Amino acid sequence: MDERSISQYYADQPPTVVSLAIKPHFEALTDEQKLYAHNISRAAFRGTRIVLRQVSPESEGIFDFIITLHKSCNGNWSKLQKEAGLGDEALQSFLNYATQFLGNLGNYKGFGDSKFIPRCPPEAIDALASAVPMAKEALRKSKVDTAALYATTEQPAKMHLGFPDKGHLSTYYPDSPNITQDEIEQISTFMAEKKLLPENTRLKKTADGNFQLLIASGLSKPPPEGGDAGPETVFDLPGKLSGKKLELVFGDHIEEMAKIALHIKKAGLHAANDRQKQMMDHYGKSFGSGSLNAFKESQKLWVKDIGPMVETNIGFIETYRDPANVRGEWEGLVAMVNKERTKAFQKLVDSAPSMIPKLPWGSDFEKDKFSAPDFTSLEVLTFNGSGIPAGINIPNYDDIRQTIGFKNVSLGNVLGAKAPHEPIPFIHPDDLDLYRNNRDLAFEVQVGIHELLGHGTGKLLQETSPGTYNFNHSSPPLSPLTNKPITTYYKPGQTWSGVFGGISASYEECRAECVAMALSCDFDILAIFGLTTPEHNKMDSPAGDVLHAAYLSMARAGVAAVEYWDPTTRKWGQAHMQARFSILKTFLDAGENFCTLSHKSKDDFSDLTVRIDRGKILTVGRKAVEGYLRKLHVYKCTADVEEGRRLYEEMTGVDAWWEGSVRPEVLRRKVPRKVFVQANTVVEEDGEGKVVLREYEASVEGMIRSWAERDV
Repeated sequence: MDERSISQYYADQPPTVVSLAIKPHFEALTDEQKLYAHNISRAAFRGTRIVLRQVSPESEGIFDFIITLHKSCNGNWSKLQKEAGLGDEALQSFLNYATQFLGNLGNYKGFGDSKFIPRCPPEAIDALASAVPMAKEALRKSKVDTAALYATTEQPAKMHLGFPDKGHLSTYYPDSPNITQDEIEQISTFMAEKKLLPENTRLKKTADGNFQLLIASGLSKPPPEGGDAGPETVFDLPGKLSGKKLELVFGDHIEEMAKIALHIKKAGLHAANDRQKQMMDHYGKSFGSGSLNAFKESQKLWVKDIGPMVETNIGFIETYRDPANVRGEWEGLVAMVNKERTKAFQKLVDSAPSMIPKLPWGSDFEKDKFSAPDFTSLEVLTFNGSGIPAGINIPNYDDIRQTIGFKNVSLGNVLGAKAPHEPIPFIHPDDLDLYRNNRDLAFEVQVGIHELLGHGTGKLLQETSPGTYNFNHSSPPLSPLTNKPITTYYKPGQTWSGVFGGISASYEECRAECVAMALSCDFDILAIFGLTTPEHNKMDSPAGDVLHAAYLSMARAGVAAVEYWDPTTRKWGQAHMQARFSILKTFLDAGENFCTLSHKSKDDFSDLTVRIDRGKILTVGRKAVEGYLRKLHVYKCTADVEEGRRLYEEMTGVDAWWEGSVRPEVLRRKVPRKVFVQANTVVEEDGEGKVVLREYEASVEGMIRSWAERDV
């Protein structure tokens, strides 16, 4: 790679550091609720090293290096700067890198999956290591040399996470440079047949060509009654892998999982009710023994735990970062309910039965009954993982979603976190005031619809067991795309993500975003959020302003998305941004100048902006979105992966104009993503055992101190 190529991987200078404000919401809890929250928060943070190991081989060593440096000078970086003989610029560049690293829990972006590297030279890292021998030892112990922090110039594909046989990096397949995508998929199919869930596993190919399935657990052996697949721990593999074996190896992340299980047990002592206590028991069993069947039982109870004061979820949840899209990243959430904002979301839930029929498909492609979920606005105390989302819709297990339900949460203090004087590229000056004044509410509406009616809709047509179907197999439903009976559906044991594979995460995010774009055009939904409209000319109203801002926001995100597409590997690095790019293309393809990109001249993109014709949102815009959404939805419901993949690859393809003209300008004007400084909770040692909140300033120094004091 040349210097120009390397420059796109430099760490943000400076990173956008914001506080996750929580104090008034935490202080409103009772002492018992605080202890419950504290112990789950500690369990969440105890998984830090798991996340680091899931990112890259060097991440854990870099983490220890940063924390050891801080502790050596107690955060007095000027003192350490003098001892190491560094200039101001070199020190600041290192602190910026360390902050972005801690905000992503690894040296690959949690939102984008590309590596980021220090702007200071390697000599500065070496000088810091030499000044603090224990920090140098932390790198040596993890077998990390200084070069690991920088660009892999001889292997540019390793600057991105992905399948190892494509040249990328993935520690979901540790020490397995020769494992292939086909082998991974073959073993995934075998695991599904054995009803062995993959979320808490990693897969290793051994030197003799056999495979080990590493199962995260606090025990090094399966429980006496056997694991989720029964008493067997070694299996002969079928088909293309005939002659090879798969061995189940328990005790991956054993030290962390044991500590997590202990904190979960302590949390159960302060649970508000029997359901929460049972939920903690199942969590503890799962994290101790490695059983994902036990984890699923915890999720069933979690869905039924309606309206708790302290909301939590913890485990191996989202699969975005595994290139096969089946293995989950460790994450843990602890939050307090914002009762006032929750009222609006509950009204949205109440409206769902009347809103779902407005979506562009018939009842054959929708759940037989909509189970109203719990939908709350939360203020986050702890979210440990590689990044913090704005909203969540879980659990991800289709059988639980279809039969018991799911929960939606909107993370209020994440949505509301702002950095002062944050630039807003790609919005035309004439639209800037409208966008600034309405983007927060527009995003809240979008997140609400996306989570509830996006991820919460749709029926997977399936042969649930041999000869048993959840639709009329003898007279199949007509596809709204062809007006002919459907010919594809899910077979027994198949799942949505298993069938659609690597594109499933982004495809589903795109479907949910399109639902939000379509239904935000319904003024009854906007009224739920306090936006009234006149009888005539509804677009000329505060609701029209919010709707306009929502479409501008999506279009702007689509432009910014090309940052996350890599021209070397021709690969998307972020599921949501890939989805938003395809929606921008849908806007642009709608015709009638509904959506336009403007810039000074054919070769000058320095003033690139995107505009939406406000007067055509309800007609041209909505029609285009619904046309795209209908295809996405039907292909998903009917397991038509061939047509679904063809459509999605076409809509997310990046041609020479986007690559050569737009992307360089997007990189030039990119705005650093926020990294959040989170509070810690501490149990006082004064005999009373009360929990106190410890907050930190929104700065690079505050971010590093907050992590140093977590003692993980």
